[in-house]
Amino acid sequence: MKTLGVDLAADPKRTAAAVIEWRDGQARLVHLSLGVTDEAVVELFGASDVTGVDCPLGWPTPFLSFLLGHSREDPDAVLCHDGLAGRRELVYRATDRFVTEKTGLIPLSVSADRLAHPAMRCAVIQAKIAQAWGVQPRDGTGRLVEVYPAGSLKIWGISARRYKGRGIPESEVRGDMLGQLTAAAPWLDLEAYRNQLAASDDLLDSVIASLTVRATARRGTVLPGPDQRLAAREEGWIHLPTRPLTGLNT
Repeated sequence: MKTLGVDLAADPKRTAAAVIEWRDGQARLVHLSLGVTDEAVVELFGASDVTGVDCPLGWPTPFLSFLLGHSREDPDAVLCHDGLAGRRELVYRATDRFVTEKTGLIPLSVSADRLAHPAMRCAVIQAKIAQAWGVQPRDGTGRLVEVYPAGSLKIWGISARRYKGRGIPESEVRGDMLGQLTAAAPWLDLEAYRNQLAASDDLLDSVIASLTVRATARRGTVLPGPDQRLAAREEGWIHLPTRPLTGLNT
């Protein structure tokens, strides 16, 4: 099996991709790149069994209805979201609320935060994948899965406080994270890229995405419940691992 992890940014310069090859109880990082274009993502997707992308695959359903109501000058469609509680429905998807409930982490809002621009690019990439390889369900039941590295790291017990950034302290934290990863998963070979991973949080997140989507492929992530399935199909669904990091190679 080959798993692809993509840490998607609005700018290809900050977009990272990692491919892990799984064979005979071992896993090896065989591809790592930064500055990944849309076309490269589509190509890597086609060459991998399953892809995990660190970016929302959709928007909150109420947010789309709100925008449509505003566009059509429909007061009822807009005023039903009046007030702080109403606006919360526009900001967070069902999966975002679920992640907060399970991990205590609050994902960035795709409709009201810095994720909006990357999500627009992600929508374009989804369309390009659909043209080349077929439409992929947003709930992760196909070959494209939404992941959240921060959530995966917390569930796996990897200490990752303040690892984002380009300074020496942040690179030292990432180096420690790599030590924790390889200690928990001695079957994982990252050695050829260790320096690059310590130098870039984008690259490291793409590896965590690739590991997470392996859990999805082995039925080791949380699926939406009966009352969440419809929203997940429309808005996307973040796959949080239930399978421990130590057992991903089986």
